[in-house]
Amino acid sequence: MKFKKKVLPNGLRMLAVPMADNPTVTVLVLVETGSKYESKDKNGLSHFLEHMCFKGTTTRPNTSDLAKELDTLGCEFGAFTGQEFTGYYAKGKASDFPKLIDIISDLYLNPLLKEDEIEKEKGVIVDEINMYDDMPMQKVHEVWMDLLYGDQPAGWSIAGPRDIVRGMSRKDFVAYRKAHYVASATTVIVSGNVDASTAFKSIAKSFKGIAENKKGGKKKTRDMQSVPQVALHHKETDQTHFILGVRSFPIYDKRNPILSVLGGVLGSGMSSRLFRKIRDEMGVGYYVRAGNSTSTDSGYFAVSAGVANDRLGEVLRAVINELNDLKTNLVSSEELSKVKEHIIGMMYLGLESSDDLAEYYGTQEVMRREMRTPKEKEKIIRAVTAEDVRKMARKIFVEKNLNLALVGPSKDDASLQALLKF
Repeated sequence: MKFKKKVLPNGLRMLAVPMADNPTVTVLVLVETGSKYESKDKNGLSHFLEHMCFKGTTTRPNTSDLAKELDTLGCEFGAFTGQEFTGYYAKGKASDFPKLIDIISDLYLNPLLKEDEIEKEKGVIVDEINMYDDMPMQKVHEVWMDLLYGDQPAGWSIAGPRDIVRGMSRKDFVAYRKAHYVASATTVIVSGNVDASTAFKSIAKSFKGIAENKKGGKKKTRDMQSVPQVALHHKETDQTHFILGVRSFPIYDKRNPILSVLGGVLGSGMSSRLFRKIRDEMGVGYYVRAGNSTSTDSGYFAVSAGVANDRLGEVLRAVINELNDLKTNLVSSEELSKVKEHIIGMMYLGLESSDDLAEYYGTQEVMRREMRTPKEKEKIIRAVTAEDVRKMARKIFVEKNLNLALVGPSKDDASLQALLKF
């Protein structure tokens, strides 16, 4: 799982993660841009552009050329957009590496952005927005982000509002690419059965025409709170999906490994505290999760679950009691050891394939984090103590910082607000 890194004179960053015995190779391009880099009147542009890169290039001008060529190779391929980075990838047989990097570099460098295709894709994206609105488990995350951050890029939807999507034009895409799709903001990762020298030569050749413009920036997230907050999205559903949590720290904070262990105590595996409490003891809900989420200038620690509507208050009280217990009592050495082994084991299980490793190293690089190997991360997790966990619980589980977002039939935010106390 060792990696090699090289930076070209134009600022393009290259990573190679050789896996000699692996039959596959993954080519992943990550761009340091996403919805946080947008203005309000262009919210959703990053995601829309990601779609358009697959709709024809100068060398593959027909809409279906890229997909047909990749399908013929028997590949997995796609793209994704977040708040702070966008990715394009293809994973296939190691022998097809030259074709994979040629295709991925082509769609990154040379999208045609045809006006008629933009108009057609607007309907596709609006349907995607509608799809997620119909999925309460997904919708509650939008409600949560809006509750935490409000009317600023961190609080906006990645896909954007329907009316703004419908109003986008080709010149918007051209201007956005010029500002953000540049060498200094781009990382290309090759992971799998390709040696580092071959990977670096191929990347340098394939991305030779990459733009070297100055990178566009983003506004710093305003991250403050003085009282507990509740946000309800009314929807007639058979379950209420909620997120309950607090603000934490940005991605570069050295305390985040403690939050990983804290999240493990609450929500890692079927023996975690919240799983046992909510499913095994209370017999309610199918899923429950807990963990920390970070970005370059903010972070939050949250518990999420979907529960029977008539037991929402009961479950919320149970979750808050579990949070409060961690502020008071030390996690036993046996439980702490179990949680660490689970976190470490799941990390390694998630790094078995070439695409997993490409994303593991690539996201660290594109977010400009200190690069850590899995072994280094394991060592840091093992060093977390029970006292570290208790101190962290006392620091972040503060009543004024509590937030609750939910999607369901409830309309009584006053009674829910009253539950937000330790």
